Amino acid sequence: MNNNFVEELKWRGMLHDSMPGVKEHLAEAMRSAYVGFDPTADSLHIGNLVPIMLLAHYQRCGHKPVALVGGATGMIGDPSGKSSERNLLDEKTLRHNQEAIKAQLAHFLDFESDAPNAAKLVNNYDWMKEFSFLEFIRDVGKHITVNYMMAKDSVKNRISSESSGDGMSFTEFTYQLVQGYDFLHLFKADNCTIQMGGSDQWGNITTGTELIRRIGNGKGFAITCPLITKSDGSKFGKSEGGNVWLDANRTSPYKFYQYWLNSSDEDAEKYIKIFTFLRQEEINTIVEVHKQAPHQRKLQKRLAQEITTMVHSEEDFKNAEKASNLLFSKTFKSDIATIDENTFLDVFEGVPQAELSKSELENGLDMIAALAAKTEFLNSNGEARRALKENSVSVNKEKVKEDYTITSEDLINGKYIILNKGKRNTYIIKVI
Repeated sequence: MNNNFVEELKWRGMLHDSMPGVKEHLAEAMRSAYVGFDPTADSLHIGNLVPIMLLAHYQRCGHKPVALVGGATGMIGDPSGKSSERNLLDEKTLRHNQEAIKAQLAHFLDFESDAPNAAKLVNNYDWMKEFSFLEFIRDVGKHITVNYMMAKDSVKNRISSESSGDGMSFTEFTYQLVQGYDFLHLFKADNCTIQMGGSDQWGNITTGTELIRRIGNGKGFAITCPLITKSDGSKFGKSEGGNVWLDANRTSPYKFYQYWLNSSDEDAEKYIKIFTFLRQEEINTIVEVHKQAPHQRKLQKRLAQEITTMVHSEEDFKNAEKASNLLFSKTFKSDIATIDENTFLDVFEGVPQAELSKSELENGLDMIAALAAKTEFLNSNGEARRALKENSVSVNKEKVKEDYTITSEDLINGKYIILNKGKRNTYIIKVI
């Protein structure tokens, strides 16, 4: 049995805390461990990647990972790290979200093989839906005191926080009991002896180990990973558009790739250990090569390659890489024709544009009109003439003179023309 899981987490910077004896427990036999995922959306985001990687490394070390979709707890809301109640979902929505989440987890975990450590997906709604309130407070609630629950940081922080408004509802106060019962249920049903999660989950997890001790007459273990932070103090997993999702329809592969490519040197060195399966020696080599020529950003490029390929596909990575290099391409026109329209729009997001009809290109569009009257890219015909005389204007990245005429031959993907004045000023004509 491969028992190096804890050591693997240590060198990758993925171990925050663990209960005494967990390393020896893992060395004795194949063990089951679970991580809970919030099913309030039909996609996970990169904030979920650390617990996903915990399960993936766990399986690679020969143990059995269990992914728990919190259908029941998703109807309540976890107070840990939150300042307000969450929206509650109906069962149909939760089931849809569960299937979508499993499909994403399958990029990292083997659910399908006959191996004894094949991954398993469970939903706590399946065992909680038949549980009456009276049964729960009789069979579970009596084993945990209010003093014990109040002592948890997640509860204390929420109650003392000024931003919590009216404080914490009874619903959210009981969250740790429900999560604790999940651990007890999986301990009894699947001999699951370990729960893993972020460091903010320590209180909830240890409530579970306490229930296993008091009701199950057994021993459960906790392993937590650090909460990821960015070196500049901004929140990890957020972009200007909000969450960075694993679903390509929510966050395109190009934008996903760009998120990692834009990491600082300090962050990229941390991320490549946490978010890839590269071995320690190879990572050390990549870091050293990067330090020799940091301007080439080889560390960020390798990080973005590994994680985009893993979450999406090799093809998506190659398209994202190609799109990222477009603006510096010597064969821009032919290269840009190979990317799809959504990626094109991602690359030129925020660039001002004007719409023209196809009929306006039938007899050709002269450059003065294209730069000024028809688009207002430049303020006047005079400014357009000066720019053309200074040789600072390009159409689809190729320099043009005043006598150049734009025709349908210049259309990219049959729809777009890119104008530039100098290197920094870009404008798009969209032909409809």
